[in-house]
Amino acid sequence: MCLAVPGKIMSIEGDDPLLRIGKVSFGGIVKEVNLAYVPEAKVDDYVLVHVGFAINTVDEEEALKVFQYLKEIGDLEELEAGDASAEEPSP
Repeated sequence: MCLAVPGKIMSIEGDDPLLRIGKVSFGGIVKEVNLAYVPEAKVDDYVLVHVGFAINTVDEEEALKVFQYLKEIGDLEELEAGDASAEEPSP
């Protein structure tokens, strides 16, 4: 299933709108996210992230609702596991 997950922008690096990278917190887990699709995004904004790209901004209320839904269905645990589930097993 493809899922966009909300996160809060903690910091932004870079001046070029196409190369800006944000450190985004997903309920305490911080990952680097490409902000090219949301040039209006700033620190403390919430963004929807899909495969490492912020695709839209959302308000805090909406972001918190989504986190609650994810907790209820258990998908937040998958996010907390990090990228380990995406790695290929070693031979």
